[in-house]
Amino acid sequence: MRRVRDFAQIKGDGTIKPEITDFALEALNVDQHGLDEMDNKILTVIIDKFKGGPVGVTTIATAVGEQAGTIEEVYEPFLIQEGYLMRTSRGRKATELAYKHLNRNWGLSQGELF
Repeated sequence: MRRVRDFAQIKGDGTIKPEITDFALEALNVDQHGLDEMDNKILTVIIDKFKGGPVGVTTIATAVGEQAGTIEEVYEPFLIQEGYLMRTSRGRKATELAYKHLNRNWGLSQGELF
């Protein structure tokens, strides 16, 4: 994907072109995998602060400064559908894909040993 740094470089004719799409996604801080800043923040908190989970949604919400309902209704469905997050009976867990996306080492957490 070619990054466009200056919107003035783009000339529109009424059609959506890759350059315009790239510019818009970059402006919204959406990465190559469709994750925005809050998606990445949620995954980072689960992995770095809570050892990959399981962790409750209220705890995640407090850690990222967002409402639990917003996490459940807005962010979580996409993260689950794309394979970055699992919802278990004990809480949310980051998947191996989430670790790879954030360049973290994937390993078994203490809860998965037995």
